[in-house]
Amino acid sequence: MTHITRKITRIPEGGAVREVLDRIGDKWSLLLIGTLRDGPMRFGELEQTVEGISQRMLTLTLKRLVEDGLVDRTAYAEVPPRVEYELTELGRTLLPMVISLAEWAMAHHEEINANRTSR
Repeated sequence: MTHITRKITRIPEGGAVREVLDRIGDKWSLLLIGTLRDGPMRFGELEQTVEGISQRMLTLTLKRLVEDGLVDRTAYAEVPPRVEYELTELGRTLLPMVISLAEWAMAHHEEINANRTSR
């Protein structure tokens, strides 16, 4: 009987990839990035456009996207205060992938649901 031993090598970049994918692959980040593709939006507009997101989750997700440099937050000194969110140049580099993923999801949604119910 031959025994094959595999050497397991850690990939240092794996942690970075996992960290980024955890952030942009969460439930709301990709939807917000896709929603901001046409330009700046106010918090209330985002809340109305992204169906099902709570105010708390929208606040938290936007904060994280701003921290990562994917979204800019601009506060205007007006009464009442106005805050707008828009994609940064870095955030815009995600758009082709976000759009492709959304198109794939729409094209295969029914098939995936059928597979879920048949198992």
